[in-house]
Amino acid sequence: MRLTDFWRRLEETFGPAYAASVAHDQVLSQLGGRTIEQALADHVEVHEIWRAVVAAYPDRVPARLR
Repeated sequence: MRLTDFWRRLEETFGPAYAASVAHDQVLSQLGGRTIEQALADHVEVHEIWRAVVAAYPDRVPARLR
């Protein structure tokens, strides 16, 4: 998955403003207690980060984006 695809999916799921907040503020246990921004800075694979988002927000992420 490309980084641009990741951000598009995150914005589709949460809306543009809230997606930025989720990426900056929400610590995900699936990412080792890091935020999305921290995981990206640590060079975690984008598809792994997306899987963590889906696991953390199963009711929020539309099935077509999983």
